[in-house]
Amino acid sequence: MEIKTDVLIIGSGIAGLFAALRISEYADVVLITKKEKNESNTNYAQGGIASVIDPTDSFEKHIKDTLIAGAGLCHKDTVDIIVKEGPARINDLIELGTQFTRKNGKLDLAREGGHSMPRIVHAKDLTGREVERALIEQVTSKSNVRLIENTIAIDLITEHNVQQLKDSPLKNRNCWGAYALNCKTNELIKISSRATILATGGVGQVYLHTTNPQIATGDGFAMAYRAGAKIGNMEFIQFHPTAFYSNSQGGNFNAPSFLISEAVRGFGGILRTMDGSEFMSKYDPRKELAPRDIVARAIDNELKKRGDDHVFLDITHKNKEDILEHFPNIYNNCLKSGIDISKEYIPVVPSAHFCCGGVVVDEFSRTSLKGLYACGEVSMTGVHGANRLASNSLLEGVVFAERASINIKEFINKFSGAIPEIPDWDDSGTLSHDEKVLITHSAREVKQVMWDYVGIVRSNMRLQRAEQRIHNIFVETEELYRRTKVFEDILELRNIVACSHIIIKSAKKRKESRGLHYTLDYPNMLPDNKLKDTILKNYNP
Repeated sequence: MEIKTDVLIIGSGIAGLFAALRISEYADVVLITKKEKNESNTNYAQGGIASVIDPTDSFEKHIKDTLIAGAGLCHKDTVDIIVKEGPARINDLIELGTQFTRKNGKLDLAREGGHSMPRIVHAKDLTGREVERALIEQVTSKSNVRLIENTIAIDLITEHNVQQLKDSPLKNRNCWGAYALNCKTNELIKISSRATILATGGVGQVYLHTTNPQIATGDGFAMAYRAGAKIGNMEFIQFHPTAFYSNSQGGNFNAPSFLISEAVRGFGGILRTMDGSEFMSKYDPRKELAPRDIVARAIDNELKKRGDDHVFLDITHKNKEDILEHFPNIYNNCLKSGIDISKEYIPVVPSAHFCCGGVVVDEFSRTSLKGLYACGEVSMTGVHGANRLASNSLLEGVVFAERASINIKEFINKFSGAIPEIPDWDDSGTLSHDEKVLITHSAREVKQVMWDYVGIVRSNMRLQRAEQRIHNIFVETEELYRRTKVFEDILELRNIVACSHIIIKSAKKRKESRGLHYTLDYPNMLPDNKLKDTILKNYNP
C-alpha cells in the first residue's frame, strides 16, 4: 500500500496532535499512531503544564528555575522560547476546548518540585488525558487530517533506501516519509511526504520499572539514529522519584508503574523510610520539593542502605476532602490496591520517566536531516539540560509543535524537485514470525540490564558490562530481524536495543556527574567552561 501526503506525523501525543491541527490549516496531513489515538505519554501525564500566569510570577523566575534544574546544560535561547511563548499556547489549548481546573473563575495554579512559584496549570490530576481529549476531538473533525491507528513506523525513508542515492553523505540527506506496518492487518505501507514530524514520545520501556505506557519503546530515537540524524544527551534519563510500588507488578514486565504525581509532594507529601522516619532533610534543604534527580537519588540511597524495596509518601496529615479534590485519580487507583492515602502511607519507588535528550533540533524543531522535524520528548531542544524541571515537558511539546508547523509551511512551499521513486518494502525470502519466545526473553533481558547497570547510579564497570550484554542482544536481534517478516514485537525489540546502545554510549562519553547522570567514578561536576552536549552521529552498535 502506498500513501502520499504533504506532511507525515508519527505519534499522537500533545506535540503530534497540536502540530496536525496547525498544519491542517494549509496542508494535508497523515498521522499514524501505534495503538489507539489517545494512547501516549501525554495521556499519562498527571501534574500539568508549567507557565507564567500569575501576575506575581515572571518569565525571569520560570527561566531561572529551569536553568537551575538543568544543571548548567540548558540552552538559554530555547528556554527563553518555551517560557515566553508558553502563556499563548495555554490560551490556545483553552480555545481548543481543554478544561483546566479553576478556582473562583481563575486557573488554579499548583506548585511542584523545583518551581519557586505556583505556575502549574492542571486538570486535577489527569491533565494529560484532558489535553488529549480536547486535541483528538479537534483533529478528528479536520477533513484533511487522516489519522491511522494501530500502525507502527518501521524506518524513515532517506537516500539510503534508494539504490542510486544510498551513498549520499549525511550532511546532505533528506527525509521523504517512512515505511510503516498496520499491526491489525499486517499490511506494509509506504508513506511518502514532503515533510515528516517525529512525535513518538519517550523511551521508558527500555527499563524494568517505568511510568511510561507500553508504546514507549523509543521508536523515534531509534529510527532517527538509523537514518543518520544527530542524537544528543541521551544519558540524561529522568527517574520519577515516586511511582506506586506493588508486589504484583512483576506479573507483566511491560506494564507501566502508576505515577504518584510531583504535585503530591508539592501538596505537602513527606517521604519516609519503612520505619516511618523522614529523610529528605539529610539530602537537600528543599526537602521533598528538591528537583527530581536529587529526590530519586536520595530514595535510591536509602533503599540500598537499608535493603528495602520501597519508601513511603505520607499525606495522612492533610484534610481528606482536600486530597479528594486535588487527587481523585491517584486516590482511587491507590484504593484499588488497598491503600487509603488519607489514612495510610503510599509505597513508592523511583521509575524511568522522561528522556531529557533526543533527536537534536533547532529553534524550529528541524533535525539534521532535511525535511525531518522532531517535537516533544523524542527531541532535544536543549530546554531540559541535564534534568527536566517538572511540568516543562507538555509545555515544550506544544510550543515546539507550533514552531515546527510555522517552519513546515515555508518548507513545503519552497519544496523543489520531485521525491525520487521510493522502492516498496521488500520482505521476500523471510520467514513467518514464530519465535516470539526469543523476543520476549531478549526484551526482558534488556530491561533488567539497563535497570541494574544504567539506572540512577552508574559506574564505568557497570556501563562496560551493560555495553557487552546489549551488543550481544543487538547481534541476535538483527539476525532475527533479517530472517523474519516484520511484526510489532520484533520492531519494538529492535528499537529498545538501539536506544539502550545510545544511552550507554552517551553515558560512557560523559566523564562527570551532572543532573540525571550520576557515576561513582566521576562523582563531581565539571566546571562550567568545560560543558558540552553529548552528540552521537553514526549508528554503530
